[in-house]
Amino acid sequence: MRESIFSATIRVFLLAFFGVIGLILGVVVIAAIVGASTTAIDGAPQIDYKYTPEILANAKGVRKELSKDAPVILQLNIKGVIGLDNLTQHSVGQQLLESRERVLDDRVKAILLYIDSPGGTVVDADGIYREIKKYKEIHKTPVYAYVDGLCASGGMYIASAADKIYASETSLVGSVGVILPSILNFSQLLDKVGVQSLTLYDGKGKDNLNPLRPWVKGEEDNIKNAIDYYYGLFVNVVTSNRPQMDKTKLIDVYGANVYPAVQAQEFGYIDESNANLQNTLKLLAEKIDIKDDYYQVVSLENKSWLSQLFKEKFELFSGHITHQIELTPDLHPNLMGQYLYLYRP
Repeated sequence: MRESIFSATIRVFLLAFFGVIGLILGVVVIAAIVGASTTAIDGAPQIDYKYTPEILANAKGVRKELSKDAPVILQLNIKGVIGLDNLTQHSVGQQLLESRERVLDDRVKAILLYIDSPGGTVVDADGIYREIKKYKEIHKTPVYAYVDGLCASGGMYIASAADKIYASETSLVGSVGVILPSILNFSQLLDKVGVQSLTLYDGKGKDNLNPLRPWVKGEEDNIKNAIDYYYGLFVNVVTSNRPQMDKTKLIDVYGANVYPAVQAQEFGYIDESNANLQNTLKLLAEKIDIKDDYYQVVSLENKSWLSQLFKEKFELFSGHITHQIELTPDLHPNLMGQYLYLYRP
């Protein structure tokens, strides 16, 4: 008997469905085996490495494997919004930690910060800055920064950890300032539609800036004090690391604006405005007494296929599809309610 179209469709769907389920179960089993293999026979836990070294092109555009004693320039990519994805204090700190282990060991002789960022959270920008400064102090490694696009706010905060900052001529630099995502007040709207709200709390100021009631003068003072504190910290970080920057002008004239690289060099944000990556690498190699191309530029990449697989959302099997619109980076849920060193054009 010939199979009907309906029966054939159901059969194909069930085969595909159970095939996917079998694949997922197979991956889970493999993950369990891999996880078990990371524990020694005696039950002692093993070191969990999250990053894999990847060889990049050097100043001459050459990318090749060298012996395990070749000096290394570690490239840290500061790209995107700080505090999101793989650009947090923890992730950068982990990269720096692993840069002294395994195949790299003590081969890292310098660090290059490759920056294209509008900034991000205060906590992560400051944390990354301190991690780099600590690494530089402990291991006596020079740090250069190369800006290719945008080095604003938290990006500028992190760049201040570098001994020298170079930028392409089309880059924008600056935005020394602090902002908190806008807080909306819905009390008049609730009055119009006849809705009342009740917030139960204890502790003076706990209900400050409640969006469901009219605000009273002065309840924003505590938050403004925190913003002023973070701004002062930012200004001090930039001016203490960039001695050619005039502190008074930074506060009263330059403000939280961004400037083309040529102007940023004139004001003292950066050291050179017409740079490229290759020349920056060459200067950094010379700084650590490398005159030839016997060195490697290495970045540490998180390429765990297993983590990437389970990071994906199997929306078909979860029974719902999420519709999400992100108008600007600062509206990302992870940034809401946080103090930000973030440039918002």
